[in-house]
Amino acid sequence: MERRKFFRDFAVGGSLLLSVPLIFNSCADDPAEGDPIKDPAGITVDLNDTAFASLKTVGGFAYKGDIIIIRSSDSVYIALSKVCTHQQNTVIYNPDSGEVVCPFHGSKFTTSGSLVNGPANANLKRYDVKLSGNILTIS
Repeated sequence: MERRKFFRDFAVGGSLLLSVPLIFNSCADDPAEGDPIKDPAGITVDLNDTAFASLKTVGGFAYKGDIIIIRSSDSVYIALSKVCTHQQNTVIYNPDSGEVVCPFHGSKFTTSGSLVNGPANANLKRYDVKLSGNILTIS
Protein backbone atom coordinates (compact mmCIF):
# COMPACT_ATOMS: atom_id res chain seq x y z
CA MET A 1 0.00 0.00 0.00
CA GLU A 2 1.22 3.44 -0.85
CA ARG A 3 2.14 5.62 2.12
CA ARG A 4 -0.07 8.53 1.02
CA LYS A 5 -3.10 6.23 0.54
CA PHE A 6 -2.51 4.62 3.94
CA PHE A 7 -2.53 7.98 5.76
CA ARG A 8 -5.58 9.19 3.82
CA ASP A 9 -7.52 6.00 4.65
CA PHE A 10 -6.37 6.19 8.27
CA ALA A 11 -7.60 9.80 8.56
CA VAL A 12 -10.99 8.98 7.01
CA GLY A 13 -11.46 5.92 9.25
CA GLY A 14 -10.48 7.87 12.37
CA SER A 15 -12.91 10.65 11.47
CA LEU A 16 -15.73 8.13 11.13
CA LEU A 17 -14.93 6.58 14.51
CA LEU A 18 -15.04 9.99 16.17
CA SER A 19 -18.30 10.92 14.41
CA VAL A 20 -20.32 7.82 15.30
CA PRO A 21 -21.08 8.85 18.93
CA LEU A 22 -22.28 12.26 17.73
CA ILE A 23 -24.55 10.67 15.14
CA PHE A 24 -26.12 8.24 17.61
CA ASN A 25 -26.54 10.88 20.32
CA SER A 26 -28.34 13.14 17.88
CA CYS A 27 -30.96 10.39 17.49
CA ALA A 28 -31.53 10.07 21.24
CA ASP A 29 -34.77 11.23 22.82
CA ASP A 30 -35.02 14.92 23.50
CA PRO A 31 -34.89 15.41 27.31
CA ALA A 32 -37.19 18.39 26.91
CA GLU A 33 -39.98 15.96 26.00
CA GLY A 34 -40.52 14.88 29.61
CA ASP A 35 -38.08 12.00 30.11
CA PRO A 36 -38.96 10.98 33.70
CA ILE A 37 -35.32 10.42 34.66
CA LYS A 38 -34.28 13.93 33.63
CA ASP A 39 -37.60 15.67 34.24
CA PRO A 40 -39.58 14.09 37.07
CA ALA A 41 -42.75 16.09 36.41
CA GLY A 42 -45.66 13.80 37.02
CA ILE A 43 -43.78 10.79 38.42
CA THR A 44 -46.11 8.76 40.58
CA VAL A 45 -45.29 6.24 43.29
CA ASP A 46 -47.83 3.73 44.57
CA LEU A 47 -47.02 3.26 48.25
CA ASN A 48 -48.68 -0.18 48.11
CA ASP A 49 -46.07 -1.36 45.57
CA THR A 50 -43.59 -3.68 47.31
CA ALA A 51 -40.71 -1.79 45.65
CA PHE A 52 -41.57 1.13 47.94
CA ALA A 53 -42.24 -0.84 51.14
CA SER A 54 -39.48 1.11 52.94
CA LEU A 55 -41.63 4.25 52.61
CA LYS A 56 -44.25 2.74 54.94
CA THR A 57 -42.10 3.71 57.94
CA VAL A 58 -40.79 7.11 59.00
CA GLY A 59 -37.09 7.30 58.12
CA GLY A 60 -37.45 4.96 55.16
CA PHE A 61 -36.27 5.89 51.69
CA ALA A 62 -36.50 4.53 48.16
CA TYR A 63 -35.40 5.44 44.65
CA LYS A 64 -37.48 6.12 41.55
CA GLY A 65 -35.42 7.00 38.48
CA ASP A 66 -32.95 9.70 39.52
CA ILE A 67 -35.01 10.63 42.60
CA ILE A 68 -34.56 9.64 46.24
CA ILE A 69 -37.84 9.69 48.16
CA ILE A 70 -37.66 10.01 51.95
CA ARG A 71 -40.45 9.62 54.46
CA SER A 72 -39.60 12.19 57.12
CA SER A 73 -42.80 12.00 59.21
CA ASP A 74 -46.23 10.34 59.24
CA SER A 75 -47.50 12.57 56.44
CA VAL A 76 -44.38 14.21 54.91
CA TYR A 77 -42.42 12.80 51.99
CA ILE A 78 -39.37 14.50 50.50
CA ALA A 79 -38.04 14.06 46.96
CA LEU A 80 -34.50 15.06 45.99
CA SER A 81 -32.15 14.31 43.15
CA LYS A 82 -30.31 11.13 44.10
CA VAL A 83 -27.26 12.26 42.12
CA CYS A 84 -24.48 13.78 44.23
CA THR A 85 -23.32 17.06 42.74
CA HIS A 86 -19.66 16.11 43.28
CA GLN A 87 -19.12 13.07 41.05
CA GLN A 88 -22.69 11.96 40.31
CA ASN A 89 -22.72 9.01 42.74
CA THR A 90 -25.97 7.88 44.35
CA VAL A 91 -26.72 9.44 47.74
CA ILE A 92 -28.41 7.66 50.65
CA TYR A 93 -30.51 8.88 53.56
CA ASN A 94 -29.29 8.47 57.13
CA PRO A 95 -32.37 8.64 59.38
CA ASP A 96 -30.23 8.76 62.55
CA SER A 97 -28.56 12.05 61.54
CA GLY A 98 -31.39 13.28 59.28
CA GLU A 99 -28.87 13.89 56.51
CA VAL A 100 -28.53 12.78 52.93
CA VAL A 101 -24.98 11.56 52.40
CA CYS A 102 -22.78 10.46 49.56
CA PRO A 103 -21.10 7.26 50.72
CA PHE A 104 -18.27 7.64 48.20
CA HIS A 105 -16.68 10.96 49.13
CA GLY A 106 -18.53 12.10 52.26
CA SER A 107 -20.60 15.01 50.96
CA LYS A 108 -23.60 15.76 53.21
CA PHE A 109 -26.90 17.46 52.44
CA THR A 110 -29.97 18.40 54.48
CA THR A 111 -33.35 16.94 53.61
CA SER A 112 -34.10 20.23 51.86
CA GLY A 113 -31.18 19.45 49.52
CA SER A 114 -28.87 22.13 50.94
CA LEU A 115 -25.18 21.30 51.01
CA VAL A 116 -23.77 20.84 54.53
CA ASN A 117 -20.22 19.92 53.56
CA GLY A 118 -18.30 18.84 50.48
CA PRO A 119 -16.43 17.93 48.47
CA ALA A 120 -19.68 18.63 46.56
CA ASN A 121 -20.13 22.33 45.87
CA ALA A 122 -23.83 22.54 44.95
CA ASN A 123 -27.17 21.64 46.49
CA LEU A 124 -29.31 18.68 45.47
CA LYS A 125 -32.41 19.56 43.46
CA ARG A 126 -35.61 19.29 45.51
CA TYR A 127 -38.99 18.37 44.04
CA ASP A 128 -42.55 18.94 45.22
CA VAL A 129 -44.37 15.88 46.57
CA LYS A 130 -48.14 15.52 46.89
CA LEU A 131 -49.78 12.63 48.75
CA SER A 132 -53.25 11.52 47.69
CA GLY A 133 -54.38 8.28 49.29
CA ASN A 134 -51.54 5.84 48.66
CA ILE A 135 -50.15 7.71 45.64
CA LEU A 136 -47.24 10.17 45.74
CA THR A 137 -46.95 12.57 42.83
CA ILE A 138 -43.54 14.18 42.30
CA SER A 139 -43.20 17.36 40.25
